[in-house]
Amino acid sequence: MSDLLNLANEVISGRRMKDGDPELSWLITGDLDELMQGADRVRSELCGDRVDLCSIINGRGGKCSENCKFCAQSAHHHTHCDEYGFLDTETFLKDCGRMAAQGVDRYSIVTAGRTMAGADLEKAIESYRAMHERYPEMILCASHGLVTEEGLRRMVEAGVTMYHTNVETSRRFFPEICTTHTYDDKMEQIRRAKAAGMTVCSGGILGMGETWQDRIDMALLLAELEITSIPLNFLIPVPGTPLENRPRLTPDEILRIVALFRYINPTAYIRIAAGRSYFEDGGEVLFRAGANATLTGDMLTTVGNNTAQDREMLTHMGREIKPVPAGD
Repeated sequence: MSDLLNLANEVISGRRMKDGDPELSWLITGDLDELMQGADRVRSELCGDRVDLCSIINGRGGKCSENCKFCAQSAHHHTHCDEYGFLDTETFLKDCGRMAAQGVDRYSIVTAGRTMAGADLEKAIESYRAMHERYPEMILCASHGLVTEEGLRRMVEAGVTMYHTNVETSRRFFPEICTTHTYDDKMEQIRRAKAAGMTVCSGGILGMGETWQDRIDMALLLAELEITSIPLNFLIPVPGTPLENRPRLTPDEILRIVALFRYINPTAYIRIAAGRSYFEDGGEVLFRAGANATLTGDMLTTVGNNTAQDREMLTHMGREIKPVPAGD
């Protein structure tokens, strides 16, 4: 048996990889097929065959004060993205209901901007409460930047159970991507969300110019923080952003990233987000490399995978997904 498969068995038996472990280098240099086989074994043994589906809606678009180099919605860039204020409750109810009818597990409002406060926070609370009352089986998540603990507690009272705030990359590389807020701001937001009683969804964007060591460091940090849902976005360069000319990751690079995150975060939802379009078949192979969750439907500023197609693909693979409600 190869070193990578032996390592996978050790992880299944309870080992957790730490900074400084010499075997971390195997995740970068080891045979990709063996790495994927080991990652899929870890996924199967520790997470089972259940795939978690989530959908997001862009609840407030454009004019973001932050200067994240990857983002189409930053006011610092010239991407001609749609700009609009916080949507009304009925719009959220309609979209949430549409996704509930398709058997999606989670639904999240995502907003551009540094924070959520004032009148927009009140609208968000009203919308979350209305969705929770009408669709009680839908797990509600939220993604609104750097929100106060009081604001987060009010979201919990309205039915939200998970908060999303990406660390984006490693601490070392983060200043190369954003300077209008800090890595410590991210850490504090994660702390606040946990203090408010939420679980945390946190991952990032790969392919922004970071090194393999940055990817390892990011995965190790998320493990240390005990993050339960890790969305992996693979950069789709947006014209008008500073990263518009970044070379795209190859499929092999993406598969290796997914697998190494599974080895380091063996019980988390490894959630595939932007970048599945790099694979012709909707990314089926990603779910054989350690992934067990995905965004479905459109992303924030790019087009995602059709939910019906995702359900068909995952069912064909023998994976378990939430049933479509009776009568729909």
